[in-house]
Amino acid sequence: MKFSGYRRPDGTVGIRNHVAIIPASVCASTVASNIAAQIPGAVALPNQHGCCQIGADHEQTVRTLIGLGRNPNVAAVLVVGLGCEGVPVHQVVSEIEATGKTAEVVVIQEAGGTLKATAEGVAIASRLAREISFLQREEIAVSELSLAIECGGSDFTSGLASNPAAGIAADLLVEAGGNVMLSETTEFIGAEHVLARRAKSSEIGEKIIRFVRQCEERAKLLNVDIRGGQPTPGNISGGISTIEEKSLGCIYKAGHAPVQDILAYGEAPKEKGLYIMDTPGQDIESITGMLAGGAQIVIFTTGRGTPTGSAIAPVIKITGNSRTFKMMEDNTDIDASTIISGDETIEQVGERIFEEIIRVANGHMPKAESLGHREFGIYKIAPTY
Repeated sequence: MKFSGYRRPDGTVGIRNHVAIIPASVCASTVASNIAAQIPGAVALPNQHGCCQIGADHEQTVRTLIGLGRNPNVAAVLVVGLGCEGVPVHQVVSEIEATGKTAEVVVIQEAGGTLKATAEGVAIASRLAREISFLQREEIAVSELSLAIECGGSDFTSGLASNPAAGIAADLLVEAGGNVMLSETTEFIGAEHVLARRAKSSEIGEKIIRFVRQCEERAKLLNVDIRGGQPTPGNISGGISTIEEKSLGCIYKAGHAPVQDILAYGEAPKEKGLYIMDTPGQDIESITGMLAGGAQIVIFTTGRGTPTGSAIAPVIKITGNSRTFKMMEDNTDIDASTIISGDETIEQVGERIFEEIIRVANGHMPKAESLGHREFGIYKIAPTY
């Protein structure tokens, strides 16, 4: 099976053709947004961090910004710096350029302030937009796709219908030679042993157990009960009683393929197959990490409904709740409640989801993308100093 995509200089394949305007810090976010607003096809990634971060927290933000610029859906990049932030602006540009795509920089303090930096950035971004407008889609094997799997606003139907169906779609992509990323470490708690049994080696299985335990330990260090945030109030009112119940439903999204390895937040897989990325349970931060890891497309299961999307990748919404599909039809692409009603099997809905993935890869816009949902957030793992 094939789809039509944009072959990048480093051999990766994009399903969209964006100019990304990336602020190196929160201080540059407004200028980045002002530039993107004036350029058709440009998207701003409003980074809320980038300064006064240290250690692993700083390294994660830098890694994520670089990964987003390297994402195959991005054809060219303009990095906007303030000039005194902690993120090394020119290193970010250099590592994005290593993929062969054009990456340029505007520094607000060097340009002379907001108006001059915006004008300089608009001039650069408009040139980049013209350059990438000549790029043409070509026929590509489905094995070049990397799929991010997310869930949010889950209810009792998620584990019964939409998540297992998403797992079938994930299996179909892995069987075709593609990549799949499962995320949200907090939502493995109580089910980590099930995932560990699917690891390709005992070492990877132990790694899965260790990552989940570390997640629990981080919560304990704050002297809080993780159950205050997981399950969420919406999950509970939707019929999910415990974090273990939520986790057992969550991992259905990963299908049945062996787990190849655990990825750090924003890390790209080195081979094909199913991977787990260590991300929080917060939807947008989780998606951002997987996109920094190279995913070009997202499937997002929801029981209660959510409108959220992404700036650089299309997000396909799936619900197993018939009421949610009717109430939030503006935001939801696939009705998986037919599994609960008995009109379709899990396998049949999974095949429908897979077909929608290919359709979206070919350029069809899912509802979040068509409505301009471009939510963005980077996972922060330490206090700001």
